[in-house]
Amino acid sequence: INILSTQAWQHMGLRVKPGTDEVEKDFERARVAIDCIAFLIDKLETHIQDSEKNRLRSLLADLQINFVRLGA
Repeated sequence: INILSTQAWQHMGLRVKPGTDEVEKDFERARVAIDCIAFLIDKLETHIQDSEKNRLRSLLADLQINFVRLGA
């Protein structure tokens, strides 16, 4: 989930691509990463503690809000 969230931030152009000083925007790839995170959180929900569940849900909400805010 952490790897996917990093990729989503990068594809939304909110983080620099590793190894470069470039910002890459690819909203389709960002959407796929966010959708995968949502799927994984749903699958893990019964196996993780409430504090971790809340942290992951907050991360997902931040990603989704920024995705919409950027007009994707």
